[in-house]
Amino acid sequence: MTSSRLPGKHLLPADGKPMLSHLIARLKAVPDIDEIVIATTTNADDDVLEQLAIRENTGVFRGSEEDVMGRVLQSARAYNAQVICEVTGDCPIIDPMLVEQVIKTYYANSRAQYVNIGNFGMPDGMGAQVFSTEVLAKSESMTDEPLDREHVTMHILRNPELFPPIYLVPFRTHYWPGLGLTLDEKRDYELLKRIIEHFGDENPLFSCSDVLQLLKEKPEWVAINHEVRRKGNT
Repeated sequence: MTSSRLPGKHLLPADGKPMLSHLIARLKAVPDIDEIVIATTTNADDDVLEQLAIRENTGVFRGSEEDVMGRVLQSARAYNAQVICEVTGDCPIIDPMLVEQVIKTYYANSRAQYVNIGNFGMPDGMGAQVFSTEVLAKSESMTDEPLDREHVTMHILRNPELFPPIYLVPFRTHYWPGLGLTLDEKRDYELLKRIIEHFGDENPLFSCSDVLQLLKEKPEWVAINHEVRRKGNT
């Protein structure tokens, strides 16, 4: 809730629901997700996120604001999770079937310790990553670097020889490099609100392909947040 660029962004409304509720509804539609846990902080400003999690009937864990890596690991342990599918809270229109694809790829490849979708030309806001709690615990024990602790899997990504990865390449219908569908700034909110309310109740679980087709037909919408600069893992 204390985002420097858009405070309170997770509760901003679209089509009558907070942005975070849209994300939760999409994750509930992923067949291979057993339980959703909101991993938020002990900051009092995030009390409202715990209350939202209770209303949405999801799990919630509260931990360090700075040590996100430790917070995610502690969340997994608190809920006895063997495998983690991590999605950041600023992806309110993530495609449930893309998340399912990442999970199925992980289980189908026993040698891979990390599976990621969201690179190689996917729009920002469609990313998900899967890894075991055991792998995250191993990585967590090996680094005290502040950036590693802030970005959860940065240490895993830097050490592919220790944690063999698989990166999923997007289909042509999912390819739009540089398109921002994450909730970082007010201009992002304006675009995402328009997208959500365009599909409305008729198609609440619209896909990534649906969004890209819509935006090809509405280039003026793409311009809304085109100049927003993404922070990345820095």
